[in-house]
Amino acid sequence: MLEQALITHGAPTLARLKTGNLFNLACPDADCLAEEIVCLTPVLREKGVELTVLREKDGRYLLYLYRVQALEAALSDADTRQFLRAYGYPAGCSASEAVERLRRRLGESDEFPHEIGVFLGYPLSDIRGFICNEGRNCLCCGCWKVYSEPERALKLFARYRKCTEAYVRLFAAGCPLSRLTVQAHPA
Repeated sequence: MLEQALITHGAPTLARLKTGNLFNLACPDADCLAEEIVCLTPVLREKGVELTVLREKDGRYLLYLYRVQALEAALSDADTRQFLRAYGYPAGCSASEAVERLRRRLGESDEFPHEIGVFLGYPLSDIRGFICNEGRNCLCCGCWKVYSEPERALKLFARYRKCTEAYVRLFAAGCPLSRLTVQAHPA
């Protein structure tokens, strides 16, 4: 169940095209889900990918699949650090510390915190545009609402869609998750 969800909702992250993907998974058996995560963690971690539960409510789990190197790179950007400080993220925090802060922020409200776009690889200009425009007046939308560089965003959306379609086909044909998860860049 979890492997199929990772392919369907996280292919661009598995393919190293995107920082992270966020998705909901309904699972009545928390122990079963925890066991699946434990089993998949070494497979993913070997390739530089982490999977974590950010929130659980009524048997629905909000899962975050992410590339550690990509998130660390985003967090090292001066503009991003300044942006995140306004939401209580400590200066110079690691990817795991930032994810933990995000988890706490999600626990404080049923709403998604605006900074979540950083964790998903959205351009900071689009995150700021969303906040300033209160989600209105976007130039286009797909994986996120776009407020700058719509042509670039539309190309990325198409790339993510093609990646997902290919991964779903390959997985259905028997290609394992371990082969579909691209190795992290050498450090």
